[in-house]
Amino acid sequence: MRIEELDWGDTPWGAISLRRRWDRITERDVHEVKLGDDFLMSSQFTTGERELARIGLAAVTGTSLTVLVGGLGLGYTAAAALEDDRVSELTVVEALQMVISWHERDLMPDTQGLAADPRVRLVLDDFFDVVRAGRADRTYDAVLLDIDHAPDWLLRKDHGDLYTVEGFARVAAMLADGGAFALWSDEVPEPEVVRRMAEAFEHADAHVVPFPNPLTGGESANTVYVAVRPRR
Repeated sequence: MRIEELDWGDTPWGAISLRRRWDRITERDVHEVKLGDDFLMSSQFTTGERELARIGLAAVTGTSLTVLVGGLGLGYTAAAALEDDRVSELTVVEALQMVISWHERDLMPDTQGLAADPRVRLVLDDFFDVVRAGRADRTYDAVLLDIDHAPDWLLRKDHGDLYTVEGFARVAAMLADGGAFALWSDEVPEPEVVRRMAEAFEHADAHVVPFPNPLTGGESANTVYVAVRPRR
């Protein structure tokens, strides 16, 4: 298997690398991100990341929407959000400068041009710190989050406080009335996560997102949790 390392470096979260490899099963190039020994994301499967944006924005009414994405990654969630012509401003909060630089250099063909889109603002910051400290510079119509693997499968232990009733309530405070919060997970829906979100927002749902898996010859699935801040 041919693997080409496109970029590598040390970050506050550990060594990170962007790799490209030829996949013999799908017969195409696959871009992957590794943090230490952990595979963070891959262009092999992007349905869940795209549906995070689509499901989250489908829960919002109105035009000239302002959207905040937590975690840039390979850019699929942000790119899918920009496909909604109601989105007038998209802010992406990313904790690692190297990830931002990949998009500024257009290293991923599927999301080329993302950083140059006039609606897009890439912000170097820790999404969890922004929420924790109430540092959002405005309210948003939608907040889309895809950083941890799941609410109980964290990249960093200090992320855990977001997935509590109090943490979800802090996210709700960043939303305009009627605004939506959508959260990606690589695991099956957890009723306890829905309960906590519903306590903070008054109502929450979990959407199972199936997609074909050519590596297994079957089907896999992600989860997108959605909650909407009530109109007052």
